[in-house]
Amino acid sequence: MFHTEILEVNMGPQHPATHGVLRVILGLDGETVVQCKPVIGYLHRGVEKLAEHKLYVMIPPLCDRLDYVGSASQNLGYIQAVEKLCGIQVPERGQYIRVILAELNRISSHLVWLGTHGLDIGAMTVFFYTFREREMILDLFEAFCGARLTTNMFRIGGTLEDFPPGWIEGTRRFVDLLPSRIKEYEGLLSTNRIWLERTKGVGVISAEDATNWGLTGPPLRGSGVNYDVRKAMPYAAYDRFEFEVPLGTHGDTYDRYLIRMEEMRQSARIIRQALDGLPGGDFRGKVPKKIKPPIAEIYHVIEGPRGEQGFYIKSDGTEKPYRMRFKSPSFVNLQALPALSNGALVADIVAIIGTLDIVLGDADR
Repeated sequence: MFHTEILEVNMGPQHPATHGVLRVILGLDGETVVQCKPVIGYLHRGVEKLAEHKLYVMIPPLCDRLDYVGSASQNLGYIQAVEKLCGIQVPERGQYIRVILAELNRISSHLVWLGTHGLDIGAMTVFFYTFREREMILDLFEAFCGARLTTNMFRIGGTLEDFPPGWIEGTRRFVDLLPSRIKEYEGLLSTNRIWLERTKGVGVISAEDATNWGLTGPPLRGSGVNYDVRKAMPYAAYDRFEFEVPLGTHGDTYDRYLIRMEEMRQSARIIRQALDGLPGGDFRGKVPKKIKPPIAEIYHVIEGPRGEQGFYIKSDGTEKPYRMRFKSPSFVNLQALPALSNGALVADIVAIIGTLDIVLGDADR
């Protein structure tokens, strides 16, 4: 009679579709995935412990390198946590500048996701299109702070600098251009038969399961759960702007694609409002020469491109944090990979990893 057994296959830790050093141990029954175990830790650098040995003002460059695709969000979350701990007020202009830069970074991150996700599942052209627009954002970052990827743009109390001459006009041109470029991406993908077959009904997770797994960001909203930190617990100047939180209905890879496409439009909408209402005055508030918070602890969250990012700091009253912890959306969302892939075909694993939009430096820390 027939004899069947589960075949164990290692995917990674070096694999072109894992977007970093990730090992996934798959149990296969034929081509069907019956077991999935993500193995992480290959990029662990001990960043949290490293931060505990540095002055508060020396830590932002470490945060930039957690999720290097969304460095502005990492930077902003840490700095706001320190400001809360110290009771430092940020001028209105500084808050608006932060929102503009954070939303440009969200668009840039989603463009990287779209281009690489498309490559993973066979759509090569969109990669060149998305990186064309991403270069425009990186040019704006370079004009603002001199760096393109790990930007370190924010400072405790405000921002590194005010906008240089011509920067606002360049940003307006970009946000005016972006909607037409998003239409180009959608023209390539949204009704493409191969794209639909590779994404529709793939990696499905219900709203209840997504919540129970602790998913955040597009993976959570793709299942129809209306949770976005920018709306739920507004920070910086987000409560001054009108924008929608796009939601999915089926909780599959295609819905999560639609969510990120709409999020780019909403980010452009926020940037446009912020530029129109940009207040005058200082871009950085008064900050003591030595950052020495009182004995206290704080937890602060923001909405990064990949989901909710948390920053916990415990102060013992010195110039260095006593304890530092980061909550990473990549780590949390990756936990749901077994649930998303159970019963899928082995070829779908690439699409499911891509739809979570993980950065392994962020997951491993």
